[in-house]
Amino acid sequence: MGPAASPRVKRIQTISLILLVTAGVVNYVDRATLAVANPLIRQDLGLSIPDMGLLLSAFLWAYAFAQLPAGALADRLGPRLTLTLGLSCWSLGQMLGGVVSSFGQFVGARIVLGLGEAPHFPTCARVSRDWFNIRERGTATGIWNCASSLGTFLALPLLTFLMVSFGWRAMFIIMGGVGLVLAGIVYLVFRNPPEVDLTPAERAFLEEGDAPNTDRRVTWKSWKRLFRYRTSWGMIMGYFGCIYMTWLYTAWLPSYLEIERHFTLQKTGIIGAIPFAFGVLGGVLGGRIVDILVRRGIDPIRSRKIPMVLGLLATAACTVVAALTPSDTLAMVCISASLFLVYVSSSAAWAMASVAAPANSTASLGAMQNFGGYIGGALAPMVTGYIVGGTGHFSMAFITGAVIAVVAALGYWVLIQDPIAAETPAGTFAPGLTPA
Repeated sequence: MGPAASPRVKRIQTISLILLVTAGVVNYVDRATLAVANPLIRQDLGLSIPDMGLLLSAFLWAYAFAQLPAGALADRLGPRLTLTLGLSCWSLGQMLGGVVSSFGQFVGARIVLGLGEAPHFPTCARVSRDWFNIRERGTATGIWNCASSLGTFLALPLLTFLMVSFGWRAMFIIMGGVGLVLAGIVYLVFRNPPEVDLTPAERAFLEEGDAPNTDRRVTWKSWKRLFRYRTSWGMIMGYFGCIYMTWLYTAWLPSYLEIERHFTLQKTGIIGAIPFAFGVLGGVLGGRIVDILVRRGIDPIRSRKIPMVLGLLATAACTVVAALTPSDTLAMVCISASLFLVYVSSSAAWAMASVAAPANSTASLGAMQNFGGYIGGALAPMVTGYIVGGTGHFSMAFITGAVIAVVAALGYWVLIQDPIAAETPAGTFAPGLTPA
């Protein structure tokens, strides 16, 4: 047994997770506003279905490409300021969505939303590294990562209530206001480790098991060198498959249930939320599995690889069954299992960032992984729409997603072998993996 957390550190950990989960839920509710208000927005602004598709993708592409600078920003500024700035930016983008009068203005608002939301999850990975012992980081990651599925689960009933009660424009403005209030709370309550007078015992607890590093701020040189490692590319490739599968279901599950399974709109609203409830459980359990494996003596890298890869492979298998079965019940069971498993994989993947990267580059590596993921996330709705439009069915689209998940899982297993070595001030490498 290693050193234990002090009561003060435990209190900081609890507060940090509450803030991260709350912000993560708001993050996912905010990105869902356009989808929920889709019919009313098209009617009010005179937009076509292809226009709405472009609006939906505007967020995803902005979010994906903003990942790379966002991670470096989090490592350089620290989580407190990065979380505050990100929340403020995306909340302003959300409020702008409530006052737009044209397609072009709406695209701009969605881009601002994507830019603001980009730093959130890489910064969460940095918080796991900063405030949790290596034996606890998986569980912490699973808790804040479940906000993605919890936010998706809560978005439909919450946003529908706001939209019916106050109108779609007010819905955007209210959610933006909530985010600005939360940004102020984060800045006032959260603290980075250098802002707390930690005792030697507390520092020993937080840094146990970490590779030696200089704790310097990330630089352009140290950020760029992350691309020289197989581990970085394995994380990017694996998460591409993970988020492709996530957005296959997030973007198309309601349409799949109505078109392929002939569910009514009311039935889709009820049944369609069930798989995302299983996603919440998978997100929490995935992080817990990581910590259990570490405590049983499996090294930190393999403790992440095993649930990530097995989860993706099992997701692929369940998706194929859902695509081929004539049974509505079995299809929903398999889709629920798929989302449970893909969130197990997602939590394990995010937990990898806290042990694979040098301490001063945790958010940077997590952001690179998320960049790969959201390239997949942006492609999934487009590829699925193209296949369904050409075939009239979802079966080949689901099977295509399953193949991508298998390839991503294999790449993750083969490419990731060792943590990335820290760089010393002289430009040499600390003990560990040297660049390929």
